[in-house]
Amino acid sequence: MVELETTIKNRAGIHARPSALIAQTAIKFASRIYLEKEGNQINAKSIMGIITLAASFGAKIKIIADGADEQEAVKAIAELFESGFNEELG
Repeated sequence: MVELETTIKNRAGIHARPSALIAQTAIKFASRIYLEKEGNQINAKSIMGIITLAASFGAKIKIIADGADEQEAVKAIAELFESGFNEELG
């Protein structure tokens, strides 16, 4: 199992488009991938689950992956957060 904490850098936070990007990326991996915010853990392969986190600018998110390609999965998801989902950064 691999865990990495990241911060939401884009001003709009996690809305529909970033949620779709995360889910589309997560689906490419065999590992189980979760996002966790303030103790709430959701499946990163579920757009609706991601939206329910209601994660806004500056929120801390933990990326958790467990499986054969867990390292690659966490790296790919973390890169999305670091890029601010190609949106305006705060």
